[in-house]
Amino acid sequence: MKDTVKDDVVMDTESEECESTPVERRQSRLKAGLAVLNTAVSAVEHGLWEARELGQQALDAFRALERGTDAALERYYALQAEVEQWPARIARLSKAGWMLTKVSGSYRFWGTRAAFLPESRMPAALEKLHRKNARRFVHTSLEQGGAFLKIGQLLSSRPDLLPDTWVDELAVLQDAVTPEPFEAVREVIEADLNAPLETLFADFEEEPLAAASIGQVHQATLHDGRRVAVKIQRPGLHDVIGLDMALLKLFMNGVRDSLPPMDYDTITAEIERTVWSELDYRGEARAMERIGTLLEGRPGFRVPRLIRACSSEQVLTSEYIPGRKLNPVLDELHDAGEHDRVADLLGRLLDAYLEQVLAAGYFQADPHAGNLLVTEHDDLVLLDFGATMHLPETFRAGYHRILTAAIVGETDVILDTLDELGFATASGAPDTLLAFVDVLLQQIRDAALSGEGLEIQWPSEDEVLQMMTELLKQMEVDPVHQVPAEFIMLARVFGTLGGLFMHYRPELDVHRYVLPHILGAAIDP
Repeated sequence: MKDTVKDDVVMDTESEECESTPVERRQSRLKAGLAVLNTAVSAVEHGLWEARELGQQALDAFRALERGTDAALERYYALQAEVEQWPARIARLSKAGWMLTKVSGSYRFWGTRAAFLPESRMPAALEKLHRKNARRFVHTSLEQGGAFLKIGQLLSSRPDLLPDTWVDELAVLQDAVTPEPFEAVREVIEADLNAPLETLFADFEEEPLAAASIGQVHQATLHDGRRVAVKIQRPGLHDVIGLDMALLKLFMNGVRDSLPPMDYDTITAEIERTVWSELDYRGEARAMERIGTLLEGRPGFRVPRLIRACSSEQVLTSEYIPGRKLNPVLDELHDAGEHDRVADLLGRLLDAYLEQVLAAGYFQADPHAGNLLVTEHDDLVLLDFGATMHLPETFRAGYHRILTAAIVGETDVILDTLDELGFATASGAPDTLLAFVDVLLQQIRDAALSGEGLEIQWPSEDEVLQMMTELLKQMEVDPVHQVPAEFIMLARVFGTLGGLFMHYRPELDVHRYVLPHILGAAIDP
């Protein structure tokens, strides 16, 4: 174990010889070593507390058996199942927990290392450390699967939370997922739907169309000839997600000092809620139907129809709509100079999300490229409703009010509404919140108020970098220490969409795509 620590953690702190006394160097290494030890002990402590709880359960079960109660047998069998899971849990704790310890430890050592580096070399050295740690996380995510993989996928679309280097490295997790063997898939389907596979489907393709962290999708044919997409949940997820989420909290505690100041407790809690909610496909089925009804009739936009008879807690069957992923289509259109079609596709996407958020207060919260298809007729298809969010009426109306106030320049209304919704800075001053709103809505406001044209004028990369640099500086001075949980998924959605819009810079007409939703949301809550 000592050799592993030396190679993987301590070596991250190596730098050129610097002007410091032997005593100062020993003190720095001791301080950093204690920080790493604290993270390692926290991971081990989590396992020990679980083991202690298991021991207490065993003692209770044994006493119940001595009394001969009927409930004792049920408790005993539950305990037996729990014990059988522990070898896998210990292995998972060992691998994942040690990886997180190395990552958080190396960041804590960074403070010591940075003190002895020339200022000109610090950015490159920090980026190298980010890349090394991101690759550690990717390797463990692919190896362990489960919630770790899902968390990595979530973080890969959050440049607002992680450095660009992390986002770039985590992007591989969107596609590089090993599918479950077909026999495991068959077992889940037949057990959950209580029927042989051949009774349920006339044809079922063994090779999956796609594999993700929570489930994988196969194409099949019903006995009436309809082509369907069958999403099957990976077996055994319930057994590992609780442990994975506990490890995530340890990880966030270890690295938060290296990230922009933010309410990471709320963010972590919302990620945990999202991951757990995705394990019940019945909830996803309801969300698919609800959002499908909401967007039904919108030209050029489709949501697959649910096949109720072949859906359950771990199996979700829906209409199969062939198409290509959105990003390659946009790349081809952009390279061919078909900018009107790029603007049309992205305009329809923006229109659908403004309708979900501002009109319904209920939205699909994972619009990454893999969940958006373009058909041969240029219809836009929205997939995967495992991550959805319901905004209480107070929040739906509040975000509408902020958008309207930002366009007409009513700063007092923005601040009052942010306060009502639960946003707060460490000092209580509004500057950081106003800077945040300005970064989000400046382009829409400028286009709406422009007397020369209605198209959004997208900023250049240098201008975006300048805005983000100024925002981060403001957050360092006065961080946002409290955000409402309802905002986390909303920020994820518009952060992902914002990345698309900034990359392709579509010529969007604000009056066509934005203002009708503002007026409509004001009239029809």
